[in-house]
Amino acid sequence: MKSKNYPENIIKVFKKDGFVLSEPDVLLDSDYIIQRSGENFRKLMLTFEDDAGKSMCLRPDLTVASCIKYLKDNSKANSKIYYSGQAYRRSKNPKDKVINDQLGIEIFSSKYRSIDDLKVLKTITNSIEKIKIKKTSIKVGDVSLFQKLIESLKIPERWKMRLKRHFWRPQYFEDLLNRLETNSDVDPAAVELDKKKFSEMKNFDQNKEIANRKVSEILSRFDKKIKDPRSFNENKRIVKIIREFLKINCSIDKLEKNLKSFVKKNNLGKNVFKDLSTIKNFSKINSKIVFSTNFGRDIEYYTGVVFEIYDSSKKEIARGGRYDGLLKSLGSKKNISAVGAAINLNNLKT
Repeated sequence: MKSKNYPENIIKVFKKDGFVLSEPDVLLDSDYIIQRSGENFRKLMLTFEDDAGKSMCLRPDLTVASCIKYLKDNSKANSKIYYSGQAYRRSKNPKDKVINDQLGIEIFSSKYRSIDDLKVLKTITNSIEKIKIKKTSIKVGDVSLFQKLIESLKIPERWKMRLKRHFWRPQYFEDLLNRLETNSDVDPAAVELDKKKFSEMKNFDQNKEIANRKVSEILSRFDKKIKDPRSFNENKRIVKIIREFLKINCSIDKLEKNLKSFVKKNNLGKNVFKDLSTIKNFSKINSKIVFSTNFGRDIEYYTGVVFEIYDSSKKEIARGGRYDGLLKSLGSKKNISAVGAAINLNNLKT
């Protein structure tokens, strides 16, 4: 099959599975994206100033662009959309292309998370089968499992917050683990600064919003954060548990057994990883899917399952995952469930 037929045949599968065309904007407010989605996007974006001096960018990510359009359209009902277009982003690898041709799908505002996760992966795999690409492999992770592990550990709240916040930065995260292991925490001056901010904000209107969060929410976070974390003495054991967890790598049908063994060995609560419904559903597609607890750490907005699909040469041809917090960070007043995936057409053509 010639590459020019790929989009047409993929779109047929999208439409058959109930996805409707959406065309997100190509030009976006770069400051808006950075402020609401994190500094990680800055290094990816191709930015310029418009005639009024406003900082704009070519969309670096079609998922973010689709979310912005969804909010702009004031959509409230369940929405299943597909897009066909280009993302424009820089890369550390000079061999990577700046312009990425993509075909993707998103499901917004549905209550059936595990069903939707499976729906997205199944639609993408069906699309790849439709264009006759054989011998594919799938790798899966679930960043929410790491969040659940950290919440279950008996460590100071400040450490929990920092480990979860910097999970997306593997090198810095490793540095944090080394500091936790030796019990060398942050500079005491940082703790004192937080205490000062906490004291000042107590006098604010509790319902006032700062950076899309109520003052009361910020104070609650600070209250947990400022408690002195240096009285902690199980640091080496905790670091050992975290490192052991991040080494779990197995076929998806063996994951539940391996997690149970991990929980028992480390005397953790039995219900730490109680909901594995999405992962169990994925095994229905292919029991040989590889699951890694250390996978999916390079895009900060993911909140749950993450997957990549590779061709026989191990080239990535599709990627997706769940991102329930992204729409709120982009301006929604509440979290909106969302999951999506995109096929990289550039890698299908080579």
